[in-house]
Amino acid sequence: MDKNTKIAIIGCGNLGLSIVNGLLSSSGFDGKNLTVTKRHPESLFYLQSQGVTVLADNKEAVKDADFVILGVKPYNIKPVLQEIKPFLYKKKQVIASLAAGVTIERIKQELEPGTTVFRVMPNIAADIKESITCICGENFTPESEEVVKSIFNSVGISITIEEHLMEAATVLGACGTAFVLRFMRAMTQGGIQIGFDAKTANKIVNQTVKGAAELIIQKGIHPEAAIDKVTTPKGSTIKGLNEMEHHGFSSAMVRGVVASYEDIKK
Repeated sequence: MDKNTKIAIIGCGNLGLSIVNGLLSSSGFDGKNLTVTKRHPESLFYLQSQGVTVLADNKEAVKDADFVILGVKPYNIKPVLQEIKPFLYKKKQVIASLAAGVTIERIKQELEPGTTVFRVMPNIAADIKESITCICGENFTPESEEVVKSIFNSVGISITIEEHLMEAATVLGACGTAFVLRFMRAMTQGGIQIGFDAKTANKIVNQTVKGAAELIIQKGIHPEAAIDKVTTPKGSTIKGLNEMEHHGFSSAMVRGVVASYEDIKK
């Protein structure tokens, strides 16, 4: 991403703010190149001290932007696009939508033909530059894809997928964050029951989960192969794993993923 690329985030809610925080903490990024909007922008005024322009006017925000991120709810995509369309130019702006379930075709219907459009699904870990961001687009150039990836690589890592997988990506990458956090909470509760105070249990669980993820990422091994390394015959680890499986641990996780997917596909 060119250091002078101007970015506008329209409808800067929780996810948009995570992207803002990730960008602002990125080396070489100048807050003066970022504009954010919100219907009631008062809660974002603190960003002005870092050079960010904070507005309530979406039309004003996109005028000078090179890259427009739509952070609005799915039901607001159409009216917002109709609002800003007169100020968009297909040769200047790249549009990226964060709205779950809103197809590229639906977005293109509201824009000038030939406008470059992407769907992008980061997660809230963008706040600490650890997001996995899934990207898809239509008729994009390698250059525009690189711009999108460079922006979202600044808040984690990004991958390009086919559009029909975007709902599935939302479940694994975005809903999945909550699934992991719920697992961590349950593990902490177990730690309290076996003797730890809540703060200590939480600290152990946090680092254990982080270490497990890094082990898989850095070693490039399958989770089951890593499990085999810590399960010994008649050991306490396998006893705990089997007890959880008897109560449907893996099945519950799969069913939760599928339930979220079926809901988002409605």
